[in-house]
Amino acid sequence: MSAHEDDIPPVLAAAWGLRERPGKGPRPGLTLERIVAAGVRVAAAEGLGAVSMGRVASELGASTMSLYRYVTAKDELLDLMVDAAIGQPPALPPGEGWRAGLTRFAHTYLDLLRRQPWVIRVPINSPPITPNQIAWMNYGLATMAGTALRQDERLYTIMIVSGIVRNWALIAADISAAAQAGGVTAEQAMFGYGRLLKRLADPARFPAVGELIASGVLETPEAGPDDDFEFGLARFLDGLEALIGSRKTA
Repeated sequence: MSAHEDDIPPVLAAAWGLRERPGKGPRPGLTLERIVAAGVRVAAAEGLGAVSMGRVASELGASTMSLYRYVTAKDELLDLMVDAAIGQPPALPPGEGWRAGLTRFAHTYLDLLRRQPWVIRVPINSPPITPNQIAWMNYGLATMAGTALRQDERLYTIMIVSGIVRNWALIAADISAAAQAGGVTAEQAMFGYGRLLKRLADPARFPAVGELIASGVLETPEAGPDDDFEFGLARFLDGLEALIGSRKTA
């Protein structure tokens, strides 16, 4: 162990394989990996709200106190669960342009959040620091290799694209959950919203909203379920393309 390794929180040191999680007399067969995997199973089956140290311990047939030899708090466990759930990013196709690469990054991340919707419920309390988070960060940055973007701008880009994906996935999940609770689909809920808004919003008081209602898009939407996501992502990439293009010609 190096002189600076003591500065690394024990749970991160264990996650990176720098050392075993300290603790005396751990239960035979109980490991950090098994604890994290059990937490992911509970979250996937019952939702994030079901995850507690006691529930995870029960999943493993262990005592709650035995888990604290590996993780000191639930927040630590949640961070490691997210890292396990996101896994490794796909390989970057050779010769792929930066725009196609960032689009692939966004869609791959969105697909991941759809498969593991509990992940977006975990608060972000630090920059990427766990192994798979860093792998995704590296993947995103690598898509912009060879562009005229500065390193800080590449980092900003990854933060913005990730934010677009996460925000859209969270809103979509909330709408879907509310619709399901009401016994309808998300599309039916939006149709009902359009009809209700038409009854409540006086066009004289809200003229811009009145124009939106009059267009009929809220009651007979022609857009696909992901069109708003695609629109936002494409407009951001349009701006990035203009910036990169301006530096090529400067």
